[in-house]
Amino acid sequence: MLIHPNFDPIAISIGPLAIRWYGLMYFTAFAAFWFLGTRRIAGGKASVTREQFDDLLFYGILGVILGGRLGYVIFYKPAYYAAHPLEIFALWQGGMSFHGGFLGVLLAMAWFSRRHATHWLDVMDFVAPLVPLGLAAGRLGNFINGELWGRATDVAWGMIFRGGGSVPRHPSQLYEMAAEGLLLFALLWFYSAKPRPRGAVSGLFLIGYGLARFACEYTREPDDFLGVLALDLTMGQWLSAPMVVAGVAMIAWAYRKPSSK
Repeated sequence: MLIHPNFDPIAISIGPLAIRWYGLMYFTAFAAFWFLGTRRIAGGKASVTREQFDDLLFYGILGVILGGRLGYVIFYKPAYYAAHPLEIFALWQGGMSFHGGFLGVLLAMAWFSRRHATHWLDVMDFVAPLVPLGLAAGRLGNFINGELWGRATDVAWGMIFRGGGSVPRHPSQLYEMAAEGLLLFALLWFYSAKPRPRGAVSGLFLIGYGLARFACEYTREPDDFLGVLALDLTMGQWLSAPMVVAGVAMIAWAYRKPSSK
């Protein structure tokens, strides 16, 4: 049995200025996105120019933040925020949804594509491999904060989390960091290193993330205000299952149209 280190949520404090670990993880995510994107552009493996990439990153940040917050409001606590609408803007209180951020990025990239006269799927195929390292950073932030812990377990690496009771729990944040982040990054980075049919890389992202999140949810404690839903599945699983279906359909479509690029 292990005990969570109970890190101080504030990473750096300079006078009245306090920088939290989770904020640093967001910075790390966007920095990784920028580094990987510029590397792909320099290698001639991108559908956008270096100048366009700065705009793309700005649009992506807006999509992640606005979509992530609204997704949490709509998917997880609609009744609460309907009764407390001003708290929707209280980002410092926490509450972000990957699936909401994902939808926000889809819309942001559609906006970007329209403004720059590029094909939306080409942009998404470029973006997909740049995302997982950011997801890994986010899950590391969850672990450092001691939040979103796992279900009770008797495995040797079970961990006691502050606020999680006295029973050991799965460090599910680390499972997600490995599966949704590091493993998915390796898969997408190498798959996209060679030319693929339009939409294939995006489809693989949908399948990879959806399967990883669906599996990891079996070790993650369901949200106490939701519990498990129909068929004993969590909200995360219900939101991830359509991603897998859509990803399979996209890859099937992409390889039926190999000349679509």
